[in-house]
Parts: sequence; structure tokens; C-alpha cells
Amino acid sequence: MLEKKIPLRKCVITQERLPKKELIRVLRTPSMEVVIDLTGRANGRGAYLKKDVLVIEKARKNKILDKQLEVSVPDEIYDKLIEIVKNGK
Repeated sequence: MLEKKIPLRKCVITQERLPKKELIRVLRTPSMEVVIDLTGRANGRGAYLKKDVLVIEKARKNKILDKQLEVSVPDEIYDKLIEIVKNGK
């Protein structure tokens, strides 16, 4: 029997290829809003971050998401990401 293929995505900070479930997707919607996509299926341009507080802090400091999504990412998004990681979702 064939094994199910596990989708891999690359973290924009660490450049590691990891299973989608180990990453969080941050999304720029067509209306230029920035949202956290926990489903991984929302429409728009996405960037993946490893579920690690240090990675999220590095993304905030270096403004990597701003460059990847081509829009300014508000601090509330980073705060929500850290909260999600700490709560283990």
C-alpha cells in the first residue's frame, strides 16, 4: 500500500523544510490584510514560520514577513503568533 505524502514547506527564517503541521502560515489577503491562517487553505500570499518563539522574534526584528508578504505586518500579528506557539495549537 502506498504511503501518504506529507506536504513540506520552508520556514522563511530558518530555511528548514518541515511538515506543514509544524509551521504557522501568515497570509496577505487579496485586500492587503495580514492574517494568521491556521487552516493553511485561505486564499492569498502566504509565508511559513516554524512554531518557535525565537523564530517569531527574529522575524519581527528583521522584518522578514514584511519582505515576504510585500506589506507592513503589524505587531499584533507577532503577539498572536507567540501566543499560539506558547498555547501549543
